[in-house]
Amino acid sequence: MEGGGAPAARGQGPRTRVQRRPVHGLLLLDKALGLSSNQALQRAKWLLRADKAGHTGTLDPLASGLLPLCFGAATKFSQLQLDADKVYAATLRLGQRTSSGDAEGEVLERRPVACTPEQVQQVLARFLGPISQVPPMHSALKHQGRALYEYARAGQEVERAPRSVTIFALELLALDLHSPEPTLGLRVRCSKGTYIRTLAEDIGAALGCGAHLAALRRERSGGLGLERSLTLEQLEALPEEARLHALLPVEALLDGHERVTLDGDNAARFLTGLRRRGPWPDTERVAVYADQEAAASDANPQAAALLGSAHIQGGELIPGRLLSPIEIQQIQLQNQP
Repeated sequence: MEGGGAPAARGQGPRTRVQRRPVHGLLLLDKALGLSSNQALQRAKWLLRADKAGHTGTLDPLASGLLPLCFGAATKFSQLQLDADKVYAATLRLGQRTSSGDAEGEVLERRPVACTPEQVQQVLARFLGPISQVPPMHSALKHQGRALYEYARAGQEVERAPRSVTIFALELLALDLHSPEPTLGLRVRCSKGTYIRTLAEDIGAALGCGAHLAALRRERSGGLGLERSLTLEQLEALPEEARLHALLPVEALLDGHERVTLDGDNAARFLTGLRRRGPWPDTERVAVYADQEAAASDANPQAAALLGSAHIQGGELIPGRLLSPIEIQQIQLQNQP
């Protein structure tokens, strides 16, 4: 859909072309089941008529929930969400092990579920803290330039090195050990790079009955949650210009950063990549703004402008990712009432 419009159904003629425009901000999308992250991104990009967009890490088609989408200048800070901790609600189907580790795969083994609630709690406690995971074959991780799932689809197994991840919390949400389809519901707070399907398989193995991931919903990514999210259907139902107001500002990606505000001369020099000196303590994460006078424009004279990210070392403000002057101007125009 790059550069074009919404895809047309077969036999319905050429697709509708749209006029792209600069759009800056963050959309908290509640992704539906069955959509790939890229399909969701392209649909949102078309609805907003945005000329530049990216997501902050993929969410499997079989998973629903929070998918932060970055537009325009926000794409410069998308790595922060890639590195953020995540929270998932997961449902494990106990007693069945599948070829893919989830509900799509072929059932490889069935075992009786004979564990008790107390044993479940004991096993969950063993997975808290730093753990080692072997990435699943059905993943987008690359091996010799190809995604692992490509090898899996061809029936090939590739040796994978274990990875260290951290499980910060495992909350038991539901437990049904005696139905024909026994399940375990969990809320998982984990570090980046955690494979929940692998966690499901490992928990099942530790319980002695096997398990696969039956359902997954991402609830949080860093400081961002589903509270302010929209589905694609909700976004499409908005009047076109109102869709822009569904976006969070670019600085929503800099939550938790220390704020430094520069005057006009220092702001201009900072935007060229020059370091600035000031009475600041050393800080790893800084969001840098121009003061109101420096940021003022005829269209929006009271706006304070985000200039970019930085870190402070030895009293020096060292630029990180910077917005361009044209991006700052476009954001101010976009934010007009």
